[in-house]
Amino acid sequence: MAPPISASTALVGVLGDPVRHSLSPAMHNAALAALGLDWIYLALPTPAESLAAVVGALEALDCRGLNVTLPHKQAVAPLCAELSPLAARVGAVNTLVRRSQGGWLGTNTDVEGFLAPLRPAGSWQGSGALVLGCGGSARAVVAGLVELGCASIQVVGRRAAGRQALLEACRSWAPQLGGSSWEELPALLPASQLVVNTTPVGMASPGQPAAALACPLEAAALAGLGSGCWVYDLIYTPRPSALLRAAAERGCHGIDGLEMLVQQGAAALRLWSGREAVPVEAMRAAAERALAGTP
Repeated sequence: MAPPISASTALVGVLGDPVRHSLSPAMHNAALAALGLDWIYLALPTPAESLAAVVGALEALDCRGLNVTLPHKQAVAPLCAELSPLAARVGAVNTLVRRSQGGWLGTNTDVEGFLAPLRPAGSWQGSGALVLGCGGSARAVVAGLVELGCASIQVVGRRAAGRQALLEACRSWAPQLGGSSWEELPALLPASQLVVNTTPVGMASPGQPAAALACPLEAAALAGLGSGCWVYDLIYTPRPSALLRAAAERGCHGIDGLEMLVQQGAAALRLWSGREAVPVEAMRAAAERALAGTP
């Protein structure tokens, strides 16, 4: 059981807009209770125009750490006193850690979270990967795919400017990275052993029926998915997503984003608390209960 909130209770939380749908409070508060830490984790809605003020105020209020989600993963980087080498390389920050000398260290635990369910699936050395979308999450995914040893990584986005920005940001450390338009998808999919969706297409909002949700791949593109291909959708509401349902019908292996959420959260909690052993199982169970709407 979590200790009662008191005058000494410390704050951690997640910044985003919107953020009230986040599973992170349920997941982290379960972990804090298991660890016996007198902390509370809150969702903190933060409009873009208030981001700098909120980040500064939370440092002044002795907040112990923050997660950062859409749409702030890139915009928060200049507000950090220091960036970890990984965050600087990726150009996206999802975790803020207090520095003893003041200010925030911006780092990225999304890469670790993304890799967690892929490593047990076998070796990805020399494989071809396809990434849908080119935002902050896509940058973390590309970094993970480079670490896995993928020989070819193709990023597909609807906006040419977004694709170009990602390519320029990653070119120095991801020479195997290329960019393509959405119209080129049907030709690219047959050669891809791993397809990762980083777009929000198909994500359910509260009360929205799963049957009404779109799939990021049109029928013509889905036909290019080979049996045995792995499809990783960072979306975890609904479970399975429209993309993963369609992929399963074609004999593909599917992974959703819940384990990535759990593992990136566990990595952030290690950084904030200084404890290497955190209750990952409790975090996963709490996230699953929150998704199911059960206490």
